[in-house]
Amino acid sequence: MRYRLTMSIRYAFDRPSGDGRQLLRICPARLPGVQQVTSCEVTVTPRPAERRSFTDFFGTEVIELAFPSGLSEVRFDLAAEVRREMRQAGFDQSAPLAALPAEIASVRDLDAQSPHHFLAPSPRVPVVPEISSFAAAAVAGAASVREAVQRLGEALHEAMTFDAKATSVDTPIAEAFAGRQGVCQDMSQIMIAGLRSLGIPAAYVAGFLRTEPPPGQPRLAGADAMHAWVRAWTGGLAGWVEYDPTNACFVDSDHVTVGYGRDYSDIAPVTGMLRFFGAQSGSHSVDIIEI
Repeated sequence: MRYRLTMSIRYAFDRPSGDGRQLLRICPARLPGVQQVTSCEVTVTPRPAERRSFTDFFGTEVIELAFPSGLSEVRFDLAAEVRREMRQAGFDQSAPLAALPAEIASVRDLDAQSPHHFLAPSPRVPVVPEISSFAAAAVAGAASVREAVQRLGEALHEAMTFDAKATSVDTPIAEAFAGRQGVCQDMSQIMIAGLRSLGIPAAYVAGFLRTEPPPGQPRLAGADAMHAWVRAWTGGLAGWVEYDPTNACFVDSDHVTVGYGRDYSDIAPVTGMLRFFGAQSGSHSVDIIEI
């Protein structure tokens, strides 16, 4: 599948801002055999005083910006073309859940793909006993790690309601789970907490999702947003699989990956510091169209 992807992020300030630095993680990832990026351009308005790009530990492209003081508005515009390959289901070659600790212990590498980075609690994914109990009940009797991932994802999809107004970007996962409401960020981080409690290494994936309007209704340009899902390590033979608990499905060609992290804090689209006085407002729009 080939996609044309555009995104616009805008911040406006009531009073001129002071200087600051920002990090952008919004460019689609280049993943051999999975995702090819034909073109990618990020336009920053106004032009920053400094700009450079680098790759972080987990392999995500990062754009670092330095802004002078006196800004009343900042805007980031992304335009990219991406080819996403279809994934064949194939046989379940993941390890039995009871055998996974030994398989993890046999991994000696500590590079970005190592499962060791994704087992321990992380800043936004602490241990939550209620989530651990839910996960244990959901996967009871699962014959393999892949089946456990699917069972937990389906259970969370059934138990939780998608509600964009129920949580904010900083809502703790314990609160979102207790209310059984949230967005893709909440559902993904809750699922990560559940998988880690079972001894399954789990990572947070940020990206985009191609969506379709209801039958008979026109497609609204710019109505989409960034998306999140889960990556789980299922053993030395099968490796990593990706699951979308918001939509109760394994990831396929409708998903476009930006990058990976232990949780949202590692892969947030915009981070950094900008000094300002008074109020600010922001907007975020995404459009992903099949070519």
